[in-house]
Amino acid sequence: MAHDTTHEGSATKRIWFVFAILSVVTIAEVILGIIKPAFLTDTMFLGMRLLNWIFIILTIYKAYYIAWSFMHLEHETKGLRRAIVWTSIFLISYLIFILLTEGGYIYEVYKSGHVAWDF
Repeated sequence: MAHDTTHEGSATKRIWFVFAILSVVTIAEVILGIIKPAFLTDTMFLGMRLLNWIFIILTIYKAYYIAWSFMHLEHETKGLRRAIVWTSIFLISYLIFILLTEGGYIYEVYKSGHVAWDF
């Protein structure tokens, strides 16, 4: 039997393209994590450093792109894509917000040297 190799070639090209995009985003995250530019670590936005916001946005972008490419969401209907993507983005963002807020509080409690029980 003869096989059509054009689909396999385009699939391979697509995988390398996705790999390149995810690699560039990951390399940017690693470089920012190593260098930690002063203007990003000193600037606060909504209670967090700007560098943290950049990491959160890039991580959500990578999660979205992985779902879009490898879970084949690009071929689904618009309603299903929105239901999956927006729910995931909302829940991930909320979890990150809660973790960073509570982590900041615990850091301040341990930094001050006492535990306050203000219930």
